[in-house]
Amino acid sequence: MRFEVSKVLDAIEARLTTDPALARAVVDLSEIVRYADLDGGRPASMLRLGLVIDALGRHVSEENVPVYAVVPRGLLSDADLTSNERMVVRRWADDGVVEVVPQLDDRVLEAAELLGLPVLTRTRAEQFRDRRPWVEEPGRLLAAVPGAGGPVLVARIGRGEIPAVGEPSPMGQKLLARVWSCPEPNCNAFGSGGDPDSPFSDMRKFTAPVAQPPPSLRSGAPTCPRHGSRLKDAGPRPEVEVLSVRIDGVVRQRFVVSTDKPVVVGRAPEGGGVMLGQWLTDDARKWISRGHVRLALHNGELTAQDVSTNGTGIRPGGSTDDDDRVTLNRDETRVLAGNDVVELYGGVNVGRAKLWATGGVTQPSSVMAEAPTMAIRKFER
Repeated sequence: MRFEVSKVLDAIEARLTTDPALARAVVDLSEIVRYADLDGGRPASMLRLGLVIDALGRHVSEENVPVYAVVPRGLLSDADLTSNERMVVRRWADDGVVEVVPQLDDRVLEAAELLGLPVLTRTRAEQFRDRRPWVEEPGRLLAAVPGAGGPVLVARIGRGEIPAVGEPSPMGQKLLARVWSCPEPNCNAFGSGGDPDSPFSDMRKFTAPVAQPPPSLRSGAPTCPRHGSRLKDAGPRPEVEVLSVRIDGVVRQRFVVSTDKPVVVGRAPEGGGVMLGQWLTDDARKWISRGHVRLALHNGELTAQDVSTNGTGIRPGGSTDDDDRVTLNRDETRVLAGNDVVELYGGVNVGRAKLWATGGVTQPSSVMAEAPTMAIRKFER
């Protein structure tokens, strides 16, 4: 049982991010863990986060949907969690995959506003309505409730609108255009790595500048949400493009290409990249190279460079007409227009994330696949 729980928590960890470009919703972890009606279990359980993440995946019909989790510091020592769960959430905090704050206040709503994302919550946030009037917009607050096939998301206001990949607010755009530096030496979100000569410095994890979360605003000044320290402007943030892999009509994964970090997509790229092998048919695996196409961003232009054996297709404007298809041969590079689609094999495509609102899959793979058997109560309306 303990081994199964650990495997589920590892699967959940893979869906956590504080990267503004990747997150699809914001959650208060201390609220989610207490949704006892989702599984009829103990007062608090980290596994409920997995149930809610699965519900979001079904809601947006997309695989591997990441969430931005805010954690009040008190949860790190909450006695209602098991010792293993407390250890895991502390590790998540240290690794920067969740955001820790001393007091929750309205940080969840602030992060959602800055990033243009929905909040998964059962509250109506009435006490923050004056500061955050957008909470009254349909689909911005989504509540996870028990359903016949597992938890479902119900809009607190509206008719269950699917949350789009929103645009950051004007203030969010300003904050996300800069890199910020925290004076605290070991800040994993806004730090530079600390003293390289200090013990265990190589074990600490720090968020890359391109993936920094949004600062909090205190009296109008950018502030570290965890430490409460005033942040210093450390220069412009690298440009990014958010791309999606779509295979046989299903959005399988989102990823980020930045001016600092090109990305190789293929069957199983060496040294990292986006691995497609687990989703490919036998014929597609034979055709697609381990490293197939290299995507890079420079001076605002997204380029695709073929690094494969069999060539890479470009479909201008997403055209399905084979007469329009352009083939890139080994080492050939092409600038991608806004709606261009990269084709590695028939039905295996890469394009800007905004091209595909949903993935068309009704039952995305679950992070709870390895979970111990649990009863899901049916939601009675």
